[in-house]
Amino acid sequence: MGSVSNFLVTGPKAYLTYATSVALGAQTGIEECKFQFAWERWNCPEHAFQFSTHNRLRGGWGVGRDNKSSRLPKTSSAFLSKATRESSFLHAIRSAGVVYTITKNCSLGDFQNCGCDGSKNGKTGGHGWIWGGCSDNVEFGEKISRLFVDSLEKGKDARALMNLHNNRAGRMAVRASMKRTCKCHGISGSCSIQTCWLQLADFRELGDYLKAKYDRALKIELDKRRLRAGNRAEGRWAPTETFLPRAEAELVFLEDSPDYCTRNASLGIYGTEGRECLQNARGASRWEQRSCGRLCTECGLQVEERKTEAVSSCNCNFKWCCTVKCGQCRRIVNRYYCTRPAGSGRPGVRERAVLDNTTTNSLAIQLDDSGGRGHSFWPSGHRLESN
Repeated sequence: MGSVSNFLVTGPKAYLTYATSVALGAQTGIEECKFQFAWERWNCPEHAFQFSTHNRLRGGWGVGRDNKSSRLPKTSSAFLSKATRESSFLHAIRSAGVVYTITKNCSLGDFQNCGCDGSKNGKTGGHGWIWGGCSDNVEFGEKISRLFVDSLEKGKDARALMNLHNNRAGRMAVRASMKRTCKCHGISGSCSIQTCWLQLADFRELGDYLKAKYDRALKIELDKRRLRAGNRAEGRWAPTETFLPRAEAELVFLEDSPDYCTRNASLGIYGTEGRECLQNARGASRWEQRSCGRLCTECGLQVEERKTEAVSSCNCNFKWCCTVKCGQCRRIVNRYYCTRPAGSGRPGVRERAVLDNTTTNSLAIQLDDSGGRGHSFWPSGHRLESN
């Protein structure tokens, strides 16, 4: 958790009570990102979360006490400065992780100044049910997440606007994925009326929700005629004003993703050579089953089958009292890896049938000369002039 803990010294000092929960929430986001992208060309490498508050390193999770970014690997800075689709997911998932953990701890009574959200209790929610019980206080979680996460975005350019927007989209995802839980009341269990409250969904469901947002993220095309001098802007933009109403809860990005097939040291991209993929794996989804094509074949590599020995616990028995003793079973399993074809040199230009399995939706935003809002979103190819 070292890549997220040091940033806490830059957070609002009045809220250091929540520092541990914020760090745990960020770590939750890291682990979920790794799970969601385990079989993608970009697999959420650890350095991707070493954000900095330095203008070139958007996001702010890995700042040391001297507030310098020099401790970060040089290969990560160029990657993190890119306003790509992957960057949009990183900002959203970390923001969501902080909201989630703070909200959970609040409902458990870990903080003195917050608890359950009872603001709706006693009100009719629908036919046959009323609000009651202990709803998770997501509003409090959102407040703390804004204070810690948004305050780390020091920039005033288009990328800063994008990051703030995606932070907010992550917070909105937590609220959107909450579930209504109910308890029946009535004579002899007749359930004539129900008392209901809102609970956080499992974080895996939240990760799935944001991954779907990532797959259909919206690309912003900036009108460079109206955005001069290196994206300079006067004052602070409000993402809610610029992106509403169409893209309020969507992930947005500014730049196309680099080629993740090939190793690029300057961008900190490892490439897919040597990566494991799935083939004929029981319980794997169709998307996971296609990982060998996505990681290997479409990247100009071949799939190599290797037999390895797997060790697992087996023949477990309960011993009175109170231990469980297991044996160790060994079996040979087939694993599949992406390797360079024999006799080939460094990979050059590849012809791939499919470069990206995601769909890019392009939108355009036009800004006035002062960096303020000119218009909300409109489909690219349709330009409107500001008054």
